[in-house]
Amino acid sequence: MSEKRLLVVDDEPEFGDLVARVATDLGYETRVTTNGRDFQNAFHELQPTLVVLDMVMPEMDGNELVLWLMEQRYAADLIIITGYSPEYAKDARLLAEFKGLHSVTTLTKPIRLAKLREALGS
Repeated sequence: MSEKRLLVVDDEPEFGDLVARVATDLGYETRVTTNGRDFQNAFHELQPTLVVLDMVMPEMDGNELVLWLMEQRYAADLIIITGYSPEYAKDARLLAEFKGLHSVTTLTKPIRLAKLREALGS
């Protein structure tokens, strides 16, 4: 298993694939999911060192997944992304930090490739 493992959840498969391509170039083993249930299943298999989480998705949103991650005692890095109001990502970051996660980055779609590389590289 690679030292750098990225798990992406975004209901837009094209965006998830873009993140995965950039991350793979940076040395990550990557897995992309498009919904919360698949994310939860992949989480246990991959044991990610970094999660990229879309905020607005059908069925299970980003806040629900942040709370679930905290229940799993996830303590690695988290990147929260939204294509809607930046306040969604900010609120989720505050929730994650309140629950004890300290390495949280927020990004807004559309994302410049340089900004995505910077977030993944940190």
